[in-house]
Amino acid sequence: MLESFHFPAGILPKRVTGYELDPSSGKFHADLNGSCSFSLEGSYQLSYQKIITVYVSDGRLTELRGISVKILFFWLSILDVVRFGDDLDFSVGVASASFPLDNFFVSPQCGSGLDCDGFRIRKLKLRNGKPSLSSV
Repeated sequence: MLESFHFPAGILPKRVTGYELDPSSGKFHADLNGSCSFSLEGSYQLSYQKIITVYVSDGRLTELRGISVKILFFWLSILDVVRFGDDLDFSVGVASASFPLDNFFVSPQCGSGLDCDGFRIRKLKLRNGKPSLSSV
């Protein structure tokens, strides 16, 4: 559906289980099978909540809710995404960053596999010298 508004499908992770679009307002709602995170270009960590809402129009996503980016030590909500030619511009309000479209041609697999099957690192405990994972 996002491709019809000139966005690559990979702007959302593989965990999308369903979506709704109100064509009259452009309000888009996507459901993910749990929260999700992954790295973009190795320097930015993106985090997706279980529910993503946004207003979508041709080449523009506004009033985005449910996606955050880690910048230095802080998590900031991504508010808008605008397509400029072959780049996507992600805005967190006072700052923005552009990334080539080819980063988003394939939907990313969340995390390193640890949180994709209902597992997440809750506490790093050493058991016999090895990290212990627990289900959340």
